[in-house]
Amino acid sequence: MKQLYFLVVYLLVCQGFSQEIEFKSDRNTINEELYPGAFIFNKITNQVYFKHKGIEVWCDQALFYEKDEFFKAYGNVRMKQGDTVNMRSSYAEYDGKTQFAFASKKVVLTTPNNKLETDTLFFDRVAQKAFYRSGGKVTDTSSTITSRRGTYDMETDKYAFRQKVEVRSPDYNIDTNILDYYTKNGHAYLYKASTITTESGKVYCERGFFDSRNNMGYFIKKARVDYDQRILYGDSIYFDQNRGFASASNNIKVLDTLNKTKIIGHYAEVYKQNDSVIITKNPLASSFQENDSIHIASDTMMITGKPEQRIIRSYPDARLFKSDISGKADSIHSSQVTGLTKLITRPILWSSNGQITGDTIMLISNSKTEQLDSLKVYYNSFLLQKDSISGFNQVKGKELYGVFENNEMVEVNFIKNAESLYYSRDDKGTLIGIEKTTSSSIKMEIEDKAVKDITYYSDVPGKLYPENELPPNARRLKGMLWRGDEEITSKADLLTNRPSFILPKIKGIEIPKQTDSIQEPFYKNENLNSNSNLLKSPEREEKQQVKPKKNKPNSRAARSKRVLKQSTIDSLKLNTTEPKKNLKIKRND
Repeated sequence: MKQLYFLVVYLLVCQGFSQEIEFKSDRNTINEELYPGAFIFNKITNQVYFKHKGIEVWCDQALFYEKDEFFKAYGNVRMKQGDTVNMRSSYAEYDGKTQFAFASKKVVLTTPNNKLETDTLFFDRVAQKAFYRSGGKVTDTSSTITSRRGTYDMETDKYAFRQKVEVRSPDYNIDTNILDYYTKNGHAYLYKASTITTESGKVYCERGFFDSRNNMGYFIKKARVDYDQRILYGDSIYFDQNRGFASASNNIKVLDTLNKTKIIGHYAEVYKQNDSVIITKNPLASSFQENDSIHIASDTMMITGKPEQRIIRSYPDARLFKSDISGKADSIHSSQVTGLTKLITRPILWSSNGQITGDTIMLISNSKTEQLDSLKVYYNSFLLQKDSISGFNQVKGKELYGVFENNEMVEVNFIKNAESLYYSRDDKGTLIGIEKTTSSSIKMEIEDKAVKDITYYSDVPGKLYPENELPPNARRLKGMLWRGDEEITSKADLLTNRPSFILPKIKGIEIPKQTDSIQEPFYKNENLNSNSNLLKSPEREEKQQVKPKKNKPNSRAARSKRVLKQSTIDSLKLNTTEPKKNLKIKRND
């Protein structure tokens, strides 16, 4: 036996083979009938050992094909490449000519930054890439990533995960079909439909970047963030989980599902911990009701408060539109809980063919019916309504209280220091005269958007002037100002004559220079040894079923798969991709 061992070593050295693959083995046998051209190595005390161009392999048994520079390793296989790669498996193959390796059964690949577990792994040492296609799991310091297929680039420390990719971490979960992940810095690049779920919200995008170490990211292409009952859309979204913050740019939309509110604009910031949203660049908020909707627009809009206590603040140049009422002011304050909408600084309302002004105007809605209930104006309240033919019917007072039914104003009361100027007509519409009256308070009843009746309380006797006896300059009460040219008659008027914005161009997500395109095919090896069980093209198109190359019945590879007969040496149970049978080696002493 010793003579045979030294003879083998001598032959290898003479052929210069020791410069290619070095080996050590306690026991070496040859069986040309069953394994032509192969040396059979076995562990007695020490494991079989191979070394080739910086890679070392240990195993319990091996078949070594001298001329092909190829070996198969069985049992407790360990493959090591410097300090960067340490792989363990039950079975492995290695081709010295192509420097291509294959491992199967409980494969564990350990690197300084992560650990990969799979059942089947291919390793191209020339390209320094390892890949699997039958499911794998990668574990690093912060997360666990599983996928059906994956490629690991050792030079860039990058994983390319494909098909049913799931990232699980205490702080977040990622679900996608395409993910590039850099283990050194924890940067993840998302493609196609992807979701990131955290404690503070859920992100969806079809193109994005996520820094898993700092829990922040940038997302484009159908991007959205879900915060409880609030959803944020935008052409691009920045998300910071630690701060509970998100910002969106261009064509943004904020949905409040609880309060049935939608806000559009071109820039928004969401602060989850403060329950607040700020929208700029022509924001427009719409509160949807059963039979109608209220729309508010301004230069800047802020929504604050918990879901059940939302408050909308709009400023400056705030405008309001509803099917039966519209208005504007420097700022509008609306509470979705109390149903109170307040117009502040030069407020004005248009309703029932009339114009209402004052220092402050408040609209009160019924929170149950979601319909307008009442109107209050403080102070210097003034109501103007065009006469059916000419002039204006006018009523003024210190305060005004209005009553709505079915969203239409049916009653108006002026309190304190009330005055009126009214065009009195008969049933045929003929002008009788112009009546001017002062009173402590005045009540007006409105029907079909026209004044039906006027009641004066503690009045000073008024006077009815014939039209020709009251000059035009006397037909205006003090403080009258008609602003009909400003009336908002449609939802589109809310955004007319506003500043125009040149929206910034949304930048794509730059892929690191050292990385390859995500659309590159998985690495293909076309020069595998004929004795190898590796597929010649391990990564074809996703739906293509790859079949191993069939050997001819009398080929050496086919003969190598036959089972040796029982011999005097003990049986060796080898885990391999070959048929699960015991390899029995005949001893040659």
